[in-house]
Amino acid sequence: MGMTIIEKILARASGAAKVSPGDLVSVRVDTVVMFDNNFLPNIWREILKLDDPKKLVVVFDHRVPASDIPSAISHQNGRRFVEKFSIERFHDVGPKQGICHVLVADHAYALPGTVLVCSDSHTCSAGAFNCAARGVGAPDIMYAATKGETWYRVGETVRYQLEGALSPAVSMKDVFLHIAETYGEHTNTNVEYGGPALSNLSINARRTLATMSAELSAEFATFEADEVLLDYVRARNPAPFEAQAPDADAKYADVRTIKLDEMEPLVALPDTVLNNSRPVAEVAGERIDQAFIGSCANGTLDDLTVAAKVVAGRRVSPKVRLIVTPGSQTIYREAVSKGIIATLIEAGAVITNPTCGACSGGHLGVLGPNETCITASTRNFKGRMGDPSARIFMASPATVAASALKGAIADPSEFLR
Repeated sequence: MGMTIIEKILARASGAAKVSPGDLVSVRVDTVVMFDNNFLPNIWREILKLDDPKKLVVVFDHRVPASDIPSAISHQNGRRFVEKFSIERFHDVGPKQGICHVLVADHAYALPGTVLVCSDSHTCSAGAFNCAARGVGAPDIMYAATKGETWYRVGETVRYQLEGALSPAVSMKDVFLHIAETYGEHTNTNVEYGGPALSNLSINARRTLATMSAELSAEFATFEADEVLLDYVRARNPAPFEAQAPDADAKYADVRTIKLDEMEPLVALPDTVLNNSRPVAEVAGERIDQAFIGSCANGTLDDLTVAAKVVAGRRVSPKVRLIVTPGSQTIYREAVSKGIIATLIEAGAVITNPTCGACSGGHLGVLGPNETCITASTRNFKGRMGDPSARIFMASPATVAASALKGAIADPSEFLR
């Protein structure tokens, strides 16, 4: 019996000829991503040595610019760490800054067929690049940085075969919400995405689905590598790599077909995304106070572009705060040059610097008591974005933008025909 993508990557990294579900594997780590939370004063401990400074990426993203004194201290600790070990891939506050998972994509730090670790839960975002990427605990990050290895239990894999093409008003966020509603949690399970629809999906679209797979409780989320992906990586990173494809006789826990042309705009109701989505028509008219577009899942140029199309020539409801956070400074600059930012601002949006910000409830858009928000970010958990009494609906950037215009949850289809 053959191996799935994730099994082949873990086998390569562990030096084994074959791995199977249930195996415990110790693997060499190719890339370690550290971010500002790793350097917070209550958890930071000085490191005496690193396995290889060239394997490290250091990013400030969760609270940027520093939103409080502990954040400022974490940045100080991180800068000293970077200087001590001469770490080249450093993204401080400034022109190279962004959300860590977005920067991993911008610079192709996640090479196909390799292992990447970070202690943020949405590290599986890098799985869009045919990479074994997973969030691990803070002690595991320190071990990976100093020893160059980590360990995993190999789980079973569910294969999602993507077919067809999305309509203009539907995005991969809606596809994720469909999967979360239909199939629920994927605890201790890997997800593998592939199929003929890949040729119709941008790298950004793939990243959205890979990132949101964390909310399925998936262990790893990996995409097949096609020429679009390989060309993207080679244009940004000269390092050698060996992409991995599933064997023809790979064993899956299940194979599920997703017909993209049958998808529709969906909205997740507050507090969870699992088995909790509805067609937008069923919740249309629900009044909102805030609308947010951003995060590692939906701060891409594609996302800002579709939001601008929805609001172009229109005005955000005076009762709604529309907050837009590009995923990185590179994306921000591109959006400025294309006139996207101007369109959003003219419609009444507030544009923030790249940061986790409102998504994680840290700053730049915290919700107050009993407010209602519709968000194109990663989570709608109670208390995630502010006061526990606030309600958080989740939807695509197009649906969020349409809702901001209406002052209530709205279907984006009428703006994108």
